Amino acid sequence: MTDSTVLGIFARMMLTTAEVSAPILLVSLAVGLVISLLQSVTQIQEVTLTFVPKLIGVALVILFAGHWMLDTLVSYTDQLFQTIPQLISS
Repeated sequence: MTDSTVLGIFARMMLTTAEVSAPILLVSLAVGLVISLLQSVTQIQEVTLTFVPKLIGVALVILFAGHWMLDTLVSYTDQLFQTIPQLISS
């Protein structure tokens, strides 16, 4: 196993991680921004006002995109396990 192989596996892992976590992070960021603007305009400083909408948004993303996320992770793991014999033999 060479350095380039390890770096290739690491790069693929980081790309898969970013790809899977991006929908959750983007929805959480968007909801947080909207709630922060709403709090600034109305001067309501309630902590649960930011937490509950983010929780609902993340739950909806997992509900709608969870199957895709799981398929992406399973296919990456499957590809990784399929390359183990090639890595051992080289």
